[in-house]
Amino acid sequence: MCKSLFLVALIIVACSKYNAADDDEYFEFTCPREQGQFEDPYQCDKYYDCSNGNVKEKLCPDGLVFNPSSKLSNKCDQVFNVDCGNRKELQKPNPVGVCPRQNGFFPHPDSAICNVFYNCINGRELEMTCVAGLHFNFETGTCVWPDMANRVGCGSNANKKLQDGFQCPQKFKKMDKNGQIITHPNFPHPEDCSKFYICLNGIEPRGGTCDEGLVYNEDLQRCDAPENIPGCEDWYNHDDKIEE
Repeated sequence: MCKSLFLVALIIVACSKYNAADDDEYFEFTCPREQGQFEDPYQCDKYYDCSNGNVKEKLCPDGLVFNPSSKLSNKCDQVFNVDCGNRKELQKPNPVGVCPRQNGFFPHPDSAICNVFYNCINGRELEMTCVAGLHFNFETGTCVWPDMANRVGCGSNANKKLQDGFQCPQKFKKMDKNGQIITHPNFPHPEDCSKFYICLNGIEPRGGTCDEGLVYNEDLQRCDAPENIPGCEDWYNHDDKIEE
């Protein structure tokens, strides 16, 4: 009877140890080759450095993930360059200021500001701005057209006015000599021959000024000699031109 109870107790203990290991999802990595760096099957920013059959578990800097296809010695890469597949897990983030992680490209914390983003390097941010009319796409880490970024709640510069009241025409499309729509059309200043307006991507106005001695030629969409522009021939020869 005593022997039977002892055997039952051993079985219970053995089962308990097995279940504990199973609950902890115990995993021991085995190097597939003696030399090289290999991804963890579960965590995208974890990898294993194998040297002569010895293995060391390592983590990429916070915000970067391991890129097994990289040919570089440092295979930690930006998230948008790596297909993590089933490696969904990541280390706990270590945010600093506007950087939700120490490294990476991140959108402005205000969801209405879609053209500003941050390049975070070791917890230090560098603020960057997309070219007018484009929005930051955090899936690719690049600036793209708004319909490609497909971000919700973004502000727009479409109705922006300059201090002198100029506003880019919203329904007007300027064509070049070949009948193609001009991406960044220019418009002459109504009173100053040496000035003009630039509508970036057709929607965001900026002021422009020709170099000294030149005036704006609307037909050519650039600055030109005064004698080529009717009404501006004597712009630099009279005293009543608009002061800067």
